[in-house]
Amino acid sequence: MSTIIREVPTDALETSRIGDFLSWVNQKFGFTFSSWDELYTWSITDIEDFWEAVWEYFGVQSHSPYTSVLEERVMPHAQWFAGATLNYAERSFGTPDQAVDVAVTAVSQTRECFTLTFAELRTEVARVRAGLVDLGVTKGDRVVGYLPNQPEALVAFLASATLGAIWASCAPEFGTQSVIDRFSQVEPTVLFAIPGYMYGNKTVDRSAELTEVLAALPTLTHLVSLDYGDFTLDDDTREQFTTGTGLDHAVDVVDYAGLGTASAGGSAELEFEAVPFDHPLFILFSSGTTGKPKAIVHSHGGILLETLKNHGLHFDLGPGSQFCWFSTTAWMMWNTLVGGLLLGSGIVMIDGNPNYPDPKELWRIAANTKATLMGVAPGAIMSARKAGFNPTQEFDLSAVAQFGAAGAPLPAEGYEWVMDQFGQSVLLNVGCGGTDVCTGILQASPLTPVYSGEMSGASLGFAATAFDTSGNEVIDDLGELVITQPTPSMPVTFWGTDGDARYAAAYFDKYPGIWRHGDWAKFTSGGGVVVTGRSDATLNRGGVRLGTADFYSVLDTLAEVADALVIHLEDPDGGMGELVLFVQCEPGVSFTSELSDRISRELKTRLSPRHAPDEVVPVTRIPLGRTGKKLEVPVKRIVQGATADSVASAGALQDPRSLDEYVEYAQLRKAKVNA
Repeated sequence: MSTIIREVPTDALETSRIGDFLSWVNQKFGFTFSSWDELYTWSITDIEDFWEAVWEYFGVQSHSPYTSVLEERVMPHAQWFAGATLNYAERSFGTPDQAVDVAVTAVSQTRECFTLTFAELRTEVARVRAGLVDLGVTKGDRVVGYLPNQPEALVAFLASATLGAIWASCAPEFGTQSVIDRFSQVEPTVLFAIPGYMYGNKTVDRSAELTEVLAALPTLTHLVSLDYGDFTLDDDTREQFTTGTGLDHAVDVVDYAGLGTASAGGSAELEFEAVPFDHPLFILFSSGTTGKPKAIVHSHGGILLETLKNHGLHFDLGPGSQFCWFSTTAWMMWNTLVGGLLLGSGIVMIDGNPNYPDPKELWRIAANTKATLMGVAPGAIMSARKAGFNPTQEFDLSAVAQFGAAGAPLPAEGYEWVMDQFGQSVLLNVGCGGTDVCTGILQASPLTPVYSGEMSGASLGFAATAFDTSGNEVIDDLGELVITQPTPSMPVTFWGTDGDARYAAAYFDKYPGIWRHGDWAKFTSGGGVVVTGRSDATLNRGGVRLGTADFYSVLDTLAEVADALVIHLEDPDGGMGELVLFVQCEPGVSFTSELSDRISRELKTRLSPRHAPDEVVPVTRIPLGRTGKKLEVPVKRIVQGATADSVASAGALQDPRSLDEYVEYAQLRKAKVNA
């Protein structure tokens, strides 16, 4: 039975934006709604009226009117607001009376922190937009960033959006293989990049990686180089890029600071290309579990409308808010963070080691920036609890009105710790969603109770439930998380050849016409929802998703390695857990400590430090299914104590003996623990 640890405040309807929306809906439609349940039910049944209400309530700017809200209730490819033209970026600069308000607070370990007002942000975007025009960027071109979570990434994204160009980004901590696997799919013409950065007190040079990335992207015509702290692109590297030495093609190098200065005497008016509702805005990449990361295309209108709904009605953001959530530019939470500007909220952009100079850093930043919505990874919450840390006693976090957690399940102890720290005046919003819809499918709102160890329900407009294998809805039992009605922020397509077919196969293969999200979820009769993890093999280490295909793309290049399989064993206390890599060597190659060290080093340098395994285990076979798929999940379950026949039948394996040594490994591991 769900246990409520925070009731809905008695004044929630009067003090929250969602309460105001509910009153507005009552007046417009003649309803008498007074509760979350009534509003939510309406949002997933009369979906056309609901999304039109979101459009009208938030005053979406349209350059041409829509002819219908939804052409037909179909998935995939529901057509929303046909005929409307707009631009996502157009409302990212506050209202005229917000010109001097702080839009962005930039926190960095590479340089001094600073702020941008809404007026300054607008000026910067206009300048960079003019620079992109000078570089020949037009509607539909792809512009990509190898950038930290800093204002330059935001400016480049918004400038691209104003032109109708399509944005994609990777974090600079990504090694070359991770970047190439993503950017090569979208064939960009312009790359924004930094030559290096600081991670805590560690210097990280990215010039060699940048050279490899440029060499692998033949469509690139321009590199926009950003000076970041003391990191600048040296003259020799600049000449190498400009002449194409070792690249097979020349890439013009432009300084970020000089973009647009040749246009209109160094100043430019900010204009917005009016694009259809479903015109691509940005491309997000999946973690790459079963192959190259999927390039998921999201639209101007879909992301605009969903962000207004989510940030306004669930996050309760608006003018005067400060939205602080640590993310890199490779995670959809970055897109969520910058979306705070659409509501007139300030945002806090953080780059660096979140645990430097100590694990209290994110709490310190939230206090210094007077964050009203603070987001923290579940692992960080559990670590703080385990350490006996009392953030509200050490820091002034009195401005926090909502506390967010996402990226991994949060145990009940974490819920209770947050409530003990912040009290009943703060809403704990634990959510689940992701790259696929670029928002939360499950989460709380100011009108929902908080349940211990459970999310508060589905988001407005998301007809989410759990299905069994036969497609029947299940309550109080685990099932596949599904969405039964279309929503505007579902992807337009996957980028590339056969994108529509790959998109349909990814989400609609099991239940035709029904979105299958890929999570195991339990909707309880008490009102809460529990998500137990992905139903695929994505690894989630310390709240950061790691794709197994990323590992394999590196290991495939090592001559000594014939095959490999990686699993992640979660830490129940919310820590990093343990990453175990099983390696099958090529015939005639002996597994040695030197080879183990080299494998770890390659993964760390070419992907990221989080990809470095805690243990490298030699094996003679990698278990494969009949279709050739590696059986990561069965191996993980065996290591956690399951029997081999309970996780995979012998007939489903290419080699029936291939799980034997994993069983032996699990037994030895258990014996060591019990010794």
